[in-house]
Amino acid sequence: MTGDPVRRAAVLGALVADAAALGLHWIYDAPRLRVLQQGGPLAFRSPDPVSYAGVQGYYAHAGKTAGDLSPYGESCRLMLAHLARRDGVFQRQAYQQEWLACFGPGGTWVGYADRPTRRTVVRLLSCATPEQYPAVSGVDDDQLPALECVPAMVAFHPGDLDSLLPIVQQAVAVTHDDPVARDCAHACALALHRVMSGVGLDQALGAAAEVAGPVLRPLLIEALAMPALDPQAASARFGMPCHLPQGLPVLFHIALRAGGYQEAVEANILAGGDSCGRSLMLGALCAADAAVRGVGNAVPQAWLQRVVTVPAACADLNRLGC
Repeated sequence: MTGDPVRRAAVLGALVADAAALGLHWIYDAPRLRVLQQGGPLAFRSPDPVSYAGVQGYYAHAGKTAGDLSPYGESCRLMLAHLARRDGVFQRQAYQQEWLACFGPGGTWVGYADRPTRRTVVRLLSCATPEQYPAVSGVDDDQLPALECVPAMVAFHPGDLDSLLPIVQQAVAVTHDDPVARDCAHACALALHRVMSGVGLDQALGAAAEVAGPVLRPLLIEALAMPALDPQAASARFGMPCHLPQGLPVLFHIALRAGGYQEAVEANILAGGDSCGRSLMLGALCAADAAVRGVGNAVPQAWLQRVVTVPAACADLNRLGC
């Protein structure tokens, strides 16, 4: 990786972690994941209905192959492209227009669309012009995709944390209008900003837990207190599904206890459930931390080469001076 290694690592770490998790996304059966692990690495498997047969899960990514992004990763990439076209400045109405061109009818995204995506599309389509798009076009939803915009926004915001947080909230409101989603976006933006500033993961995650709001704070503190990496124990305790009070504690536990980026990504897949939803912030945090500490390639080069959108993402990073 070239340019600003920390900013670059945060964004590429998010995208690569998402693509790595795609093949086993939404398998809710810990024993099945352990069996699959015996057959080789869990990262970068092509989605296969056989993996989901006979167990609780949702096979959502038919037609995708190893190296593709989930819709969550695509939304993260979209924010990167938006910022690259505007020298790092978020412009809400322009972003809503680009988001609709991606996820709306006839858009560039082909694949699964979740509830907030579908309902946000309907709200934006009800407006005659982009100038009529409401500042809050999102829906009442407390799921992990609320965090899709955070890695790129934190990585390329030119100001301090106080000026960053309101802009993050504007971006989250494009798809999500929920107090827990707002609290989580605040906490994750703070954590990533601090890691990129050189603060250790333990201190950054601890500070984020303190501002995560009344629902998340006790769960995150409990997750950070788990003494050793055990992704399946964490997901059994907090939950495998997509809701932030379930996924964010698992994410924080793995980020703190994993021995590095690759171990964190693999542990996240083994945790099961909404692994792609957790992957973006997890990948950004762990890759940025590795880059700050100067640990070789923050994101393994072999993994970067497997992700279909990495060349386009690198071009956008270059436009942003990274």
